[in-house]
Amino acid sequence: MLYHFLYPLKEHWFILNLFRYITFRTAYATITAFLICFLLGPYFIRLLKRIQGNGAIREDVPERHINKIGTPSMGGVFILFSIVVSVLLWADLTNRYILFALATTTVMGFIGFVDDYLKLIVKKPAGLGVRYKFPIEMLIGLTVGFILYFYPFSDGFSTVVTVPFFKEIVINLGILYILFVSLVIVGSANAVNLTDGLDGLAIGIIVFASIAYGGMAYVVGHIKFATYLQILFVKGTGELTVFMGAILGASIGFLWFNTYPAEVFMGDTGSLSLGTAIGTTAVLIKQELLLVIVGGVFVIEALSVMLQVVYFKLSGGRRLFKMSPIHHHFELKGIPEPKVIVRFWIVAAIFAILSLSTLKIR
Repeated sequence: MLYHFLYPLKEHWFILNLFRYITFRTAYATITAFLICFLLGPYFIRLLKRIQGNGAIREDVPERHINKIGTPSMGGVFILFSIVVSVLLWADLTNRYILFALATTTVMGFIGFVDDYLKLIVKKPAGLGVRYKFPIEMLIGLTVGFILYFYPFSDGFSTVVTVPFFKEIVINLGILYILFVSLVIVGSANAVNLTDGLDGLAIGIIVFASIAYGGMAYVVGHIKFATYLQILFVKGTGELTVFMGAILGASIGFLWFNTYPAEVFMGDTGSLSLGTAIGTTAVLIKQELLLVIVGGVFVIEALSVMLQVVYFKLSGGRRLFKMSPIHHHFELKGIPEPKVIVRFWIVAAIFAILSLSTLKIR
């Protein structure tokens, strides 16, 4: 919005020429999202406490989490609000990648909101339930894949999937790309959701993921950098750097209140929208498989749940981990929650650095 109002005035005030630079707008999108989340956070937390009452925690968590009862959830509402406002202010709203990413994130965030509302306000413990929620998520993902396959936003967009570290290996999925896109987005959304079990854990990892994909988006959307690094150039995707900047700012702002001991939880509103944002960005900049590295901790968390279920069934009731997702396993081994969180953050930072190294190591 500011880009459209102020940049045309550059002929009168030269300083407004700054609005043409993605880096400038990304920096201020980050700051804006942080300030909105940080300043409105206390108000939202008080509001959520009044609405939700004593609240509740999931039953499938360690007993020590009993002291978290009463902590409000649905904090994802002000995360999403901060992101949307910041993007609308600083992004080029004629860019279809920005509008598409923002719309997809918001729609999935709304699904998370409905789920949270049913759990916390209506007091329906199951919320939407897997029976309804998963098909809806898949439908959203398939819709994204359908649009990108039949109505690509630029000439550089294709159904080709590249493999990190191997520039010669490319896989053309053809029409199967529609299903692939859906699996990437839904998988990302639910992996973040599974990780959101400790104070500040998921949102801290999102900070590193948004930095990594922000850098990737800038390079992929810049023809000189993309050509030099021999990666696929997708015209227009550089604007997604602003989107990632807004997510970074909102995440840091929310972490202020979500860090141990948490004053608020993000709920499905936050985890589904943030996971979708990262997954959608990965798809739009054609770095889908890189998500396995960027979101390495999310992948490990999701795999721990799947392995636990499979092992339990095959072994006749034995458990591979003390509890899944795996962060609860470490808790039950006696490691304090803050230490588990920070160690997972460290691993996430290493994964983010490793992902950026793929730009050169190929």
